[in-house]
Amino acid sequence: MTAGEQKTFPVSWDQLHRDSRALAWRLVAQGPFKGIAAITRGGLVPAAVIARELDVRLIDTICIVSYRDDRSQGDLDVLKGVEHDSEGWLLIDDLVDTGKTARKVRELMPKAHFATVYAKPAGRPLVDSFVTEVSQDTWILFPWDTALMSVPPIIQTPR
Repeated sequence: MTAGEQKTFPVSWDQLHRDSRALAWRLVAQGPFKGIAAITRGGLVPAAVIARELDVRLIDTICIVSYRDDRSQGDLDVLKGVEHDSEGWLLIDDLVDTGKTARKVRELMPKAHFATVYAKPAGRPLVDSFVTEVSQDTWILFPWDTALMSVPPIIQTPR
């Protein structure tokens, strides 16, 4: 793999559900929580699973846009923040990558417990709980971004 190339890590709906439940298991000892704030869009699915597993009924969202196209991150745009004290709240996202979004949500909810399903090394210090660490050069293909299709064998992939 040359500099600039990324590995891909496809995540199925089933795997995301299992990993979100594993995160819920880790969070049991951290609670109880007043509510959950999901970081949209990626945090919505894990937040729903975790809310069910922890029996949390109060759900809010923090809406931030940073990826404007397929794989390049631009400036952050907070479309919707929260209007409550973050004490006792659980903040959920699918992934912490570079930490750019994580830093912003930490500003918005400084007292919340921040949990992600997946964590990359650059962003990992910014979260309190996560399930799976992936390398910084790995692009996670979430199930909402993929479709079933035929692919060539790895050996036929250009290097």
